[in-house]
Amino acid sequence: MSKELKIALLQSHLLWENPQANRDMFDKKIAAIPAAIDMIILPEMFTTGFTMSPEKISVDEKSKTVDWMQDWAKKKDAALVGSIVNPEEEQYYNRLWFVQPDGVSSYDKRHTFTLAGEDKVYTRGEVKVLEFFRGFTFCPLICYDLRFPVWSRYAANYDVLLYVANWPKPRISAWDTLLKARAIENMAYCVGVNRIGLDGLGYEYSGHSAVYDPLGQQISYSEKEEILYATLSLEHIHQTREKLKFLDDRDAFILK
Repeated sequence: MSKELKIALLQSHLLWENPQANRDMFDKKIAAIPAAIDMIILPEMFTTGFTMSPEKISVDEKSKTVDWMQDWAKKKDAALVGSIVNPEEEQYYNRLWFVQPDGVSSYDKRHTFTLAGEDKVYTRGEVKVLEFFRGFTFCPLICYDLRFPVWSRYAANYDVLLYVANWPKPRISAWDTLLKARAIENMAYCVGVNRIGLDGLGYEYSGHSAVYDPLGQQISYSEKEEILYATLSLEHIHQTREKLKFLDDRDAFILK
């Protein structure tokens, strides 16, 4: 079991509602990532931007993108993570794909963003997912999920909270604050990958992708278009939890 995991956060602009162009763009970025990286994390809806018109996206794009992620996972011997528009049985989901070199799984966004009408367009998910990769257990979540601590709460044995997002500039202070809070209250690494630039509706995104350790210390952060890197340590998680034992005092409850 690995004691360290090296991750890359792709903080990027996105081309509006153009999956092929976005895949082509990310081809160049991923190709430049060093071979030693274990996980590559892309933003929310990384092939389209935060579109409320999923019917404009060909249904074939889902399989094309998942296949593309699988190809890169095998080439890089790394996991690829990011969410896309996902059509399924006359419904649409904002679905995060967690693609390992030898397997594929997914998580559907629980908290659809009512302010933008996402709840009218996309069906919300009902199941929290835990992913195991190279000795680490991840809890993958999407953007607006960050505002709801009960859904993120440490009720199972995860090591890393992972958020992919299109979080706009006017409310970026909330993003910064909540990422740090989720790390502290759950005594876990908290990784947030946001986009940057303008989308097709004129909304601006300022990045602030970051990684916080189990004590809320910021170990990676950026406000510009770039690839960020961080190393996660299982030993650091276990030593912190064993020394402080704050999780032993958490309230017990069942989410209904």
